[in-house]
Amino acid sequence: MPINARYLGPGDLPEVIAVFPLAGALLLPRGQLPLNIFEPRYLVMIDDAFTSGRRLIGMIQPDLARPGPEDRPNLYKVGCVGRITQLTETGDGRYMIQLVGIARFRIEAELPVATPYRQCRVIYTPFADDFVGHKGEDEVDRESLLRALSEFLKANDLKADWEGIENAPNEALVNALAMMSPYGAAEKQALLEAPDLKTRAEILVAVTEFELAKGRTPGETQLQ
Repeated sequence: MPINARYLGPGDLPEVIAVFPLAGALLLPRGQLPLNIFEPRYLVMIDDAFTSGRRLIGMIQPDLARPGPEDRPNLYKVGCVGRITQLTETGDGRYMIQLVGIARFRIEAELPVATPYRQCRVIYTPFADDFVGHKGEDEVDRESLLRALSEFLKANDLKADWEGIENAPNEALVNALAMMSPYGAAEKQALLEAPDLKTRAEILVAVTEFELAKGRTPGETQLQ
């Protein structure tokens, strides 16, 4: 999805960003993530994002392996910054927003701040390829990806828009499937941190095949 602002490299993004910790929420470059914002501290974060003129938020997952305090969980080191491209006020104190992913980041330090939401100093240079659309598409094993998707849908009695899937470019297909996948935080983080599109597709296929195998094993509950 096109956005008005253009980001051509790491230098186009700020070194300090607000971060929104949310387990299971995966944002990838050029992916679209709808969010329902209702906690007061994150309502302030959205307001501040607009006041700054940048409309940027860093999505990141809490690290469940080392949880930390409930109200301030430890975070994974890698997340993805997105720009708010849509906002709707619900009338009951919530915002419905849509983020479009720009690039992944690595946290260098969390800053002591007065805002109710957390802010971090981050770097984007390890993920410079995120600014290049369609990079690595030709290396994706599309046939394996579609086969795994078909088997997953069949096993869970789900339907899909196959015409749209077959017409989607590899980058959009891999990233959309990764973002919509029903897997856990660790699997989502592995998909986020994949070094390239080919590896992300391979991880997605491997996790899907593993879950399908569990569903065929007596005594195992199939993933829904």
